[in-house]
Amino acid sequence: MAANHGERTRRRLSTAERREQLLTVGARLFSESPYDDVWIEQVAEIAGVSRGLLYHYFPTKRDFFAAVVERESERMLRLTAAVPGVPVREQLTAGLDAYLEHVRAHAHGYRAFHRADAAGDRTVRRVYRRALAVQERQILAALAADPEFGPLFQQRPDVRLAVRGWLAFTTAVCLEWLRGSDLSREQVRDLCARALLGVLAG
Repeated sequence: MAANHGERTRRRLSTAERREQLLTVGARLFSESPYDDVWIEQVAEIAGVSRGLLYHYFPTKRDFFAAVVERESERMLRLTAAVPGVPVREQLTAGLDAYLEHVRAHAHGYRAFHRADAAGDRTVRRVYRRALAVQERQILAALAADPEFGPLFQQRPDVRLAVRGWLAFTTAVCLEWLRGSDLSREQVRDLCARALLGVLAG
């Protein structure tokens, strides 16, 4: 009896841990199925909680998916934040290495994040598009402050569009890589780096 009680105690999660557990389950389900095909009951069953407890954390399915997307966007924005004073060329390889390692380690979350734009819910799409806009601004700010690439902003009105296109390219490459590409992380990194530098040099 004491052992069983101890086992239950060890399994009890804090509020933050339970929320993280639910978001992890949600990321997996949303990465594997369209938004409309995921049911809250599935999440609760896999997590081993009641549906009522899940609704306590996330009042609606929309709130739940938005939280999954928001969590992934926060992770990615931390990874793509520029280091002040360090040239963009020096940051690019290390930044892409960290980004790709994250993509591989959190494949479900990454796929779920990029499914958000196809979701029928405007609130979820807004969370997704806001995160991409912040990521774009981070990259543009780093380029603008860079001695090599900064002058491009005066000479090339297409830089903003080029960066947006590069983000879409990198996303497509990463999603294909996760499907089982034969390319190594280093090869994917170099491909993405060449694509950005090529666009900027064009």
